Amino acid sequence: HRIEADLRAALGAGELEVHYQPVVVAKTEHIVQMEALLRWNNAERGLVSTSKFIRIAEDTRLMVPIGEWVLRRACIEAVTWPPHISIAVNVSGQQLRDADFVPMVVSALTKSGLAPQRLEIEVNESIFDQEESVVRAVLDQIIALGCTVALDDFGTGHSSLSYLRELRFSAIKIDRSFV
Repeated sequence: HRIEADLRAALGAGELEVHYQPVVVAKTEHIVQMEALLRWNNAERGLVSTSKFIRIAEDTRLMVPIGEWVLRRACIEAVTWPPHISIAVNVSGQQLRDADFVPMVVSALTKSGLAPQRLEIEVNESIFDQEESVVRAVLDQIIALGCTVALDDFGTGHSSLSYLRELRFSAIKIDRSFV
C-alpha cells in the first residue's frame, strides 16, 4: 500500500523518468530507434525496480496516466533527435482498452510535432487475452495514423501464430525464454 501511495505521488513530484535504450543495426552499428524505458527515482527508496512497481501500477489503474505521461514525454524528446531515429513506447493492455487512448496518441503527436512514422507502439502478446476485438480495432487505428506496432516478448503468453498473420506488426521481439 505504501508503494501504491508513493507511486500516486511520484508522477506529480517529478520522480518518474524516461530513459532511452538504443536499437542499432548490427551490421552498421547505426542507431535507428530508441526504446523508452520508465524509471522511478524515489526520494526515500532511490531507484525502484520496475518489477516492484509496474504490477502495482497495473493493478491500481495507475498505468493509464503513467503511460500517457511516458508517451507524451517520449514524443517531446524524440522530436529533437535526427529524423531517421524513431521512438518505441511500451503500452499496456489497460491503455489500449482505454477509450481515450487513440485520441491521446494523436494529441501527443500533434503537441510534440513528431511524425507518426517515427512512433512505434510496443505491445505484449498478453493484450490478446481479453477483449481481443477491441485491442485489434485500436491497433488498426494506430496503424492508420501512420505509427507502427511491434509485438514485444513474443513467446511468453499463448504464442498464437494466428495474430501474427492477421495484424501488421513492424517487428516481433522474441522473448529469450522462447528461443
